[in-house]
Amino acid sequence: MITMKQKFILDINPANGELIEKIKCSSYGEIASAIKLARKAWRLWINVPLKNRIAMMKKVAKDFLKEKEILGEIITMEMGKPLKSAIGEAEAVAYGIEEAIEMAEEAFATQVLNYKDTVTEIHRSSIGVVAVITPWNFPAAMAESLISPAILGGNTVVFKPSEYTPLTGKYMYEVFNRHLPKGAVNLLQGAEEVGEVLITSDVDMIAFVGSQEVGKRIMEASAKRLNRLVLELGGKDPMIILKDADIEKAAKYAVNGSLRNAGQVCVAVERIYVEDKIADKFEKQVLENVKKWKVGPGTDESSDMGPIVSENQRLNILSQIEDAERKGAKILWGGKKVEGKGFFMEPTVITNLADKHLIMQKETFGPVVCIQKVSSAEEAIEKANNTTFGLGATVWSKNDAKAKEVARKIESGMIGINQGIGGVPRTPWVGAKQSGFGFIGSIEGMRQFTIPKKISYKKK
Repeated sequence: MITMKQKFILDINPANGELIEKIKCSSYGEIASAIKLARKAWRLWINVPLKNRIAMMKKVAKDFLKEKEILGEIITMEMGKPLKSAIGEAEAVAYGIEEAIEMAEEAFATQVLNYKDTVTEIHRSSIGVVAVITPWNFPAAMAESLISPAILGGNTVVFKPSEYTPLTGKYMYEVFNRHLPKGAVNLLQGAEEVGEVLITSDVDMIAFVGSQEVGKRIMEASAKRLNRLVLELGGKDPMIILKDADIEKAAKYAVNGSLRNAGQVCVAVERIYVEDKIADKFEKQVLENVKKWKVGPGTDESSDMGPIVSENQRLNILSQIEDAERKGAKILWGGKKVEGKGFFMEPTVITNLADKHLIMQKETFGPVVCIQKVSSAEEAIEKANNTTFGLGATVWSKNDAKAKEVARKIESGMIGINQGIGGVPRTPWVGAKQSGFGFIGSIEGMRQFTIPKKISYKKK
């Protein structure tokens, strides 16, 4: 049995380091009770027609849209992102539910197939109790992306938000519970110990967004019960800039992609490979853009970038920067923490990087623009693929055919050409290699929260 020593988590405002609230961690008994309640609710929920589930979820979406400012303020208070961005995330929760509803009608529809004198119906059956474990960087949006398909698919949920954003999780739990039956969505609070107990408990599926390390631990624990899994495990996204790229446009994206949400984005630009013929011009453009970014509390309307979520995370980022500088990299801008209250740090630009630097190998999750020169597209592709990560990537070139050729060779699940990875709605959010196991955000992603059931019979 796992020893649960931590009784409370301290919810800290990263903008000033002050305590927001002391929150009790869920106990063994509370975890077991939540799962038991979810199991009981599931027995009833599986008999609720899809159209009824949809009607309830439409009411949930309406409330999230109506209360986006309230949820946005909680997000900013807990993890620091600029308020405008936080409200945008809260609004995206409502739209995410609406999109999931649209996909559910197609994803969970019964298929009827005929062959000679045989008919086969394929029904989508729910899996059971789904443990949903979510991160702090997009604490509302990521939670919605896992809870919505689980609920619409006829499952019930035991939800553990990040220990850095417990009140965001609590607020989301409360909104879902206004319109769903008791036990459909259940809340647990706590850090690693609570998560460990949850993933080894009597659940039928685990849906997780977070690090590779924790994802592997979840797979190991799930092997004992052969639980179904959906894991989104972060990235070390490369940006390849060919010599014929629009340098101004590429530089602007590089900065925004590296610094947005203080770099705390799983598809942040973390490795930039630029052909040496345009590298100097590109670096100059990057510096001009970075100097415009203002760091400050998320509640300050003029802030482009808020604090890092915690002191530990800030120390991790700074240690990677120090390793790079010690091994010969050059810091063109920033590179230090901002003294004073809170966990702020300077937007940073580093050049003269090489494969040996940790910051080009491990996920940084911080506001650092990392630039490495390459001699050709082929070298850039080789370096981009030399990693266990494979979430997103971008390619920049005015030659569409060349850009598409490079994109096809990159070992990532999502690739943008002269833009970010975001594409057409209802397409998958998917990682290759160790950046994902299963995926979400599409018809097939919705179906991963169900099991196909065949019923076959002869025609009369």
